[in-house]
Amino acid sequence: MAIVGSLQWILYLLFLLAIFVLCVWALVDLLRRPASAFPAAGKRTKNFWLVIVGVATFLAFLAMPPLQLMPFLGLLSAVAAIVYLVDVKPAVAPYSRRRPGGPTRSTGGW
Repeated sequence: MAIVGSLQWILYLLFLLAIFVLCVWALVDLLRRPASAFPAAGKRTKNFWLVIVGVATFLAFLAMPPLQLMPFLGLLSAVAAIVYLVDVKPAVAPYSRRRPGGPTRSTGGW
């Protein structure tokens, strides 16, 4: 029985870690988007999403061991990050691209 309990604990820790990584990914992506892209895409403001995803990332951090302060909030954090990544990110992506004539990256070759 100890092996099953240990396996469950390891899976639980991996689950909480995955939620935290998901929230950090959403937060980093959000910080890279221009504020003007959000209203142009018909979404709430960048500041609104910064508060939502920032709080979600903080709560996901608190849900991880050794703190584990209210671990159920990790699930709510995942919901906030998923809503941003699935709904908001694709909507603002076309408005976040570089403009023609701006700096370009070299693709290599001769």
